[in-house]
Amino acid sequence: MISIVFCLVGWTLGWMIFGRPKSVTQLRSAAGSVKQPASRNGFDVIIPARNEAASIGLLLSDIASLPQSGNRVLIINDHSTDSTVEIASGFAGVEVIDAPDLPEGWTGKSWACHIGFEYLRTTTEDHDRGLVFFDADVRVDPDVVQLLVDHQSATGALVSVQPWHQTKRPYEKLSALFNVIALVGTAMSSPTKSTGAFGPVLVTTPAAYLRAGGHEAVKDQIVEDLALAANYRQSAQRVELFRGANQVRFRMYPNGLRQLCEGWAKNFATGAGSTNPVRLLAAVLWITSLGSATALLIEAAMSQHTVWIALVVYAAFAAQLAWMFRQVGNFGPMTALVFPILVAFFFCIFAWSIWKTYFRQSVTWRGRKISVGARSQKPC
Repeated sequence: MISIVFCLVGWTLGWMIFGRPKSVTQLRSAAGSVKQPASRNGFDVIIPARNEAASIGLLLSDIASLPQSGNRVLIINDHSTDSTVEIASGFAGVEVIDAPDLPEGWTGKSWACHIGFEYLRTTTEDHDRGLVFFDADVRVDPDVVQLLVDHQSATGALVSVQPWHQTKRPYEKLSALFNVIALVGTAMSSPTKSTGAFGPVLVTTPAAYLRAGGHEAVKDQIVEDLALAANYRQSAQRVELFRGANQVRFRMYPNGLRQLCEGWAKNFATGAGSTNPVRLLAAVLWITSLGSATALLIEAAMSQHTVWIALVVYAAFAAQLAWMFRQVGNFGPMTALVFPILVAFFFCIFAWSIWKTYFRQSVTWRGRKISVGARSQKPC
């Protein structure tokens, strides 16, 4: 009976902490009901890229019309050894510059973003334009970029989007629970208690970016998006979060299980340390209740007593996860049905992340070993 009650409490907590996060679809619907001005807000795009030959052409195809409409698109080549530069240079109007050697104390992405911003500052006369940072693996509906920029201009907030996760190979389904926890950890469905931001898509202005210290202020942060969002809030600037809803999307780890493990391990221990303690506790209880539902079903099957109750509890969690997974990617209902595998994998990666972050004090990403110093635990 205690296990059943614990599962019911955990299931309820799951709904409470996930909430109903806003999506970019709502921006499109709102824009459709309002007559748009003849002159839209101009903006510039910065895309840091390190060995992104498989993805950079897809993103640039999505936004190919931007340079022709007067918006600059800047690729910062972070010492790529593949054909990233050749592919990017083939798109009309796209500017490609090489990042200098990585200075000590900087992470690669923050350095590339900083270089891109400084280049724009010295080569433009209009400093009131919007500023958009994209990860190279993002895909986006072209009109959504303008919608995000216009929304940022209207609200003055740092606007950030967690892309909808596209998966193609079976191992990529292991990311499902991590995507849900990423949204839960930011409390993005709360208009007043949200924390953090999502690094793949950031929309701001040069003035707001400088007021928050830019990427230079978070140069040694492993999870730079959390730290950057914290600086925006500390400088009395709002942060507004959206989910991509298949209009802003990415395929995170297409290069195999090792890349997936390294990517999530890089982020999660530091991210947990930045999460509101009450929300973190609720998330832990929810994930633990997923394990309890599994144990309840196994025990019932072995004893052949109250099997139907255990099945109902298990089905309730599977249905809950299926709904959540639809909000964050194309994981499908079968992924939700085998959620015990996802829970076991989550705890393995989380334990590995804690080991690397707090004991080894270094993580590996894209061929670079990154030291994790005390400032990398900066809370949001």
